[in-house]
Amino acid sequence: MIAGAVAAAAATLAVFYLAACYGLIPSNADGRPPAVEKWIAKKALDAAVARLAARDANPIPQTDENLLAGVKLYAENCAVCHGAADAKASPVAMGLYQKAPQLAKYGVEDDPDGEVYWIVAHGIRMTGMPAFGGSLSQDELWKLVLFLKNMDSLPPGPQRAWQAVPSAAARGAQSQKRGG
Repeated sequence: MIAGAVAAAAATLAVFYLAACYGLIPSNADGRPPAVEKWIAKKALDAAVARLAARDANPIPQTDENLLAGVKLYAENCAVCHGAADAKASPVAMGLYQKAPQLAKYGVEDDPDGEVYWIVAHGIRMTGMPAFGGSLSQDELWKLVLFLKNMDSLPPGPQRAWQAVPSAAARGAQSQKRGG
């Protein structure tokens, strides 16, 4: 019985290996991924974040100054893929696989601080999500997390700054109207 299970597992792996070797598994960003790929990727990400992310609360106090710094960091580093307050995907975001969530619409307000920090700091492999841990300081990462966790309930000053972040989707539409 065990030998049969091992043989079945080996045969399944061999089929996937051969399919990959013959180009039968889509690898293009605009192709439709197989359901098993989506399932494995989601399971792997969820398990890695649950295992590796700290359970720490954000050490940065929620002040207008820190929220404004988070908005600025988001505008400079994240908005091209994750959108501005209008929640419209930019041309870059539309071409990504995996699709980047438009965070004004599908935010992370309910996610634990440590998990959001881990994803921003370490990125997500085989997606367009880079690891910012090497380019942003810990304080900057936490300020970005502070903004992300509060983007749906900002005080007036940070809310005005968030609404003023230029929409890459709107810029893309204007560029297309002008012919390039």
